[in-house]
Amino acid sequence: MAGILDSVDSRTQLVGENRLELLMFRLEGPQVYAINVFKVQEVQRLPKLTKLPKSHEVVVGVTHCRGQTIPVMDLASAIGMPPLSDRSNANIIISEYNQTIQAFMVGSVDRIINLNWEEITPPPKGTGPNHYLTAITNVQEQIVEIIDVEKVLSEINDYTLAISDGIVEENIADKTHSMHALIVDDSSVARLQAGSVLEQLGITVHYATDGAHGLETLRSWADDGFDFSRHFLLLITDAEMPRMDGYRLTTECRKDPRLKDIFITLHTSLSGSFNKSMTEKVGCNEFLSKFQPDELARLVQQRVHAFEEKYAQE
Repeated sequence: MAGILDSVDSRTQLVGENRLELLMFRLEGPQVYAINVFKVQEVQRLPKLTKLPKSHEVVVGVTHCRGQTIPVMDLASAIGMPPLSDRSNANIIISEYNQTIQAFMVGSVDRIINLNWEEITPPPKGTGPNHYLTAITNVQEQIVEIIDVEKVLSEINDYTLAISDGIVEENIADKTHSMHALIVDDSSVARLQAGSVLEQLGITVHYATDGAHGLETLRSWADDGFDFSRHFLLLITDAEMPRMDGYRLTTECRKDPRLKDIFITLHTSLSGSFNKSMTEKVGCNEFLSKFQPDELARLVQQRVHAFEEKYAQE
């Protein structure tokens, strides 16, 4: 089974090219699902599990892997489907999100495919707000649904939107009342989490659901004469998104004379060590792992102070 991930080491070559690799799998039935290979550490046959009392209903047990004990979640149950009934051929996908390691129990694991982000589209608008998808694509005339793992985990783990006491500086909102920020993320949960932090600091927050949408928004503001140097605090972008990823979004901003100097933070659940190096390659100013409200609040306040210093020199 480990052989299915033999190509993972080559994935870094896709960064900046608006491309990605998806690991495709099934739960029960013919529908194919996928997650980004970036987030996958290993695929195994379902091992013997140890049940934990009073654990979340979708956590079917824990297993020991790579020197640590990790929870195993029934992905079918987590996205509102009946629990996986046939475990005889089940597998687990061990993944890293937001600096935590967990495994998802699935049915059969298919293969890895290499696609352009332009081939990935947001879910149809008629699907409503409660689905568990970030995007869909079509592979050999079959719809592939890409799971919003951040939403899944947010419903299992306790994430707080509150900023800890002592982090927010006194009267910070007096300094941010004319400042704007743009959050670009395909996950509704991630947009809510980041946006809540910025709104607590008094910043006017705008949202885009993918890199292409974010770039269109920024260029529209520039066409309308928006003064980025005085009123735009920062762009916060996810890495992986339909149509255009965060790396390409950053590259396109740096090419546009009107946008080239905006402050861009890569805000992602992907591997921290990898993305720290990629921020320099594509021209991001900062990297921040999801979801850390205190760290995001500190970063934003640093940007506010930078604005103050800039104005004081003018």
